[in-house]
Amino acid sequence: MSIENRVRLVEELYKNLDLEIAEFQTQTKLGCIAGCGKCCTKPDIDASPLEFLPWAFHLFLNGDAETVLAKLKVKQSSICHIYQPLSLLDSNSGSCGDYQYRGLICRLFGYGATKDKYGALRLATCKIIKESQTENFNKSTEAINKGLPVPVFTDYYMNLSQIDFRMGNVIVPVNTALKLAIEEVLQYYAYRDFPEGFPNCA
Repeated sequence: MSIENRVRLVEELYKNLDLEIAEFQTQTKLGCIAGCGKCCTKPDIDASPLEFLPWAFHLFLNGDAETVLAKLKVKQSSICHIYQPLSLLDSNSGSCGDYQYRGLICRLFGYGATKDKYGALRLATCKIIKESQTENFNKSTEAINKGLPVPVFTDYYMNLSQIDFRMGNVIVPVNTALKLAIEEVLQYYAYRDFPEGFPNCA
């Protein structure tokens, strides 16, 4: 399957997820604290290269893929390369530098559920939301157990892997995932024409 088709399918999956999350937020009144980027500063975030394929394709179309790849190859920090802290002194305040192209893990965390060993759904969200929105969090947990629809991590990752089994089933540190996604795009177009319908900026 072509890069363009894989990107389109990943973006369609994200569009459906965004709608599901928006409805979940409407029902639960849960939401991130404005300007908080603490979850993005975790040093052990894992992801698949496939979830960042739209981001890598976007970089390629704008002629930035090789430059960003070079930075990733020498990057020392394990914090996501795309994350932009507000300052060096306050790394927990900031935002995604390419929010439109954030990965599946970024979209699910906070508003997605995992299943425990008994098959019960547990909302995977941060300590800040649990403590600052305790009432809404508790009500949401109760509502999920009574059948409130909630995005489920395993369901979305299974759907992602059906787009590209190889790329979707490689789970690596987030910056490695970013690097592999860019390499996938660059290798694909190394001996192919620039994608039809896009201006050649590469």
